[in-house]
Amino acid sequence: MSPTTLPAGPEHGHVTFLGAGPGDPGLLTLRAVEALANADVLVAEHEVLDVVRTHARPGVAVVDPDTHPSSDAGPGVGTPQQTAVDGVSTTAGAPAVRDAAHLVMEAARGGRRVVRAVSGDPGLDAYAAEEMLACAAAGVPFEVVPGIASAVGVPAYAGVPLRDAQGADVRFVDARTASDRCWTEVGSSDGTVVVSTTLDSVAAAAGELVSAGRKPDTSLTVTIAGTTTRQRTWTATLGTIAQTLKQAKVLPSPDGGRPVIAVVGERGAAARRDQLSWFESKPLFGWKILVPRTKEQAASLSDQLRSYGAVPHEVPTIAVEPPRTPQQMERAVKGLVTGRYEWIAFTSVNAVKAVREKFEEYGLDARAFAGIKVAAVGEQTAKALIAFGVKPDLVPSGEQSAAGLLEDWPPYDPVFDPIDRVFLPRADIATETLVAGLIELGWEVDDVTAYRTVRASPPPAETREAIKGGGFDAVLFTSSSTVRNLVGIAGKPHNVTVIACIGPATAKTAEEHGLRVDVMAPEPSALKLAEALADFGMKRRAAALEAGDPVTRPSERRPGARRRRAAT
Repeated sequence: MSPTTLPAGPEHGHVTFLGAGPGDPGLLTLRAVEALANADVLVAEHEVLDVVRTHARPGVAVVDPDTHPSSDAGPGVGTPQQTAVDGVSTTAGAPAVRDAAHLVMEAARGGRRVVRAVSGDPGLDAYAAEEMLACAAAGVPFEVVPGIASAVGVPAYAGVPLRDAQGADVRFVDARTASDRCWTEVGSSDGTVVVSTTLDSVAAAAGELVSAGRKPDTSLTVTIAGTTTRQRTWTATLGTIAQTLKQAKVLPSPDGGRPVIAVVGERGAAARRDQLSWFESKPLFGWKILVPRTKEQAASLSDQLRSYGAVPHEVPTIAVEPPRTPQQMERAVKGLVTGRYEWIAFTSVNAVKAVREKFEEYGLDARAFAGIKVAAVGEQTAKALIAFGVKPDLVPSGEQSAAGLLEDWPPYDPVFDPIDRVFLPRADIATETLVAGLIELGWEVDDVTAYRTVRASPPPAETREAIKGGGFDAVLFTSSSTVRNLVGIAGKPHNVTVIACIGPATAKTAEEHGLRVDVMAPEPSALKLAEALADFGMKRRAAALEAGDPVTRPSERRPGARRRRAAT
């Protein structure tokens, strides 16, 4: 029986050695996600844990080998300590746990399923190989889930192909363990060399290759934090890389020991990078963007921003709470079932959620909408209804707003409409425009408070400081209330921060609070707002390249630069 199909025994359990890839969580394999979802214990160093933890089930015990003192570390070290992780207590630093291999086997005792996650691919990790041998010797069944090796994944994200049409050889070298013989072999060849090293050792590795026979003018690319939104790549030659890093002001640096991938090639891979750098050239690459919405509303917007290379930071500005007096909502929901209404109009995702929760409270489902026409104010509200099992009959064909909804709403016709009443579940904020418009069309409206919106608690101090100090590159405002609430709980965004608004009303509120609006969505949609910001970022990047300037993020500007530019 293969390791993959071995059942977990009551004594030894089962271990999955899993490759977490080079850093981008999106590069995890389907098999890796499946193994993480079934794990009882997750063993991973901190940097790897950030990649894999999202896919682990709630309640998994998480163990970091770096924080578990070994029994031979000295007097007083190695005493068992109970560490609560995700609601589960694990024993840290037990005397029997002398190293990561023993830690893994200790975690597997009692039939538990353990995932040992490592960076890159476990087949290229010498320590993982030792842990596998230890499991085999102890009779602990295990399997291996390959991951994308950093030496392959990082150049792909940097736009540096490792092979060309001529099929040049590719050699992989770990500079931290390479012998003189290894350097001699790769230096005497003319193929591509992929060197795993550290930022402060790149120049030394380049020197080794030159000493071994490579020409000093051989092209070289160096990538740090590969496959993440912190990725940065420098292009140079073996002879100039030290000066290039010095001019870029990355050395000397306390981060000099950070791992990097260097690609050395004779056939101009660095030159081709101008056309192939797809990742770092994303329109909002590395931009830290503030998304001030409720957590549920921010999710899809944040996903879209990530697709543009941004790093979204969600800050709830509005908390949604039940109405103070629920009786009105209860009567209206019962009226849906008894045939009181011809229409129900949803003006927000939160309204859909409020009605759905009330349905579930009464044991109802989407079938209760049978015979009732359903309207949704826009695409996101319509999607929330469809997820509930309800296909809306009316979504505005034009502007996605109350006014747009009224443009398409049919007038009441006593011949075709047996009932003249509309149920309008809404926030405690008044909706006079929609109510007045429906009444003008001949409808009776039950305007019911389905939920309350209240100002959220202030974000952490470091977030407030980043907002006021220019730590964010952009802020997306999706309503006037998000402007007022963000300024109220966190302060006014810094002058260098790009301000993007969903529509004219929101932009007016931003300007009333002393903010300069840089981007406005072509239509009132959060997704269109993200597209507009991406277009702004792309044009800004193109302008910098055309002027021969380095591409920077708004937060990297000198604080006074923008004010001076605006004054001219």
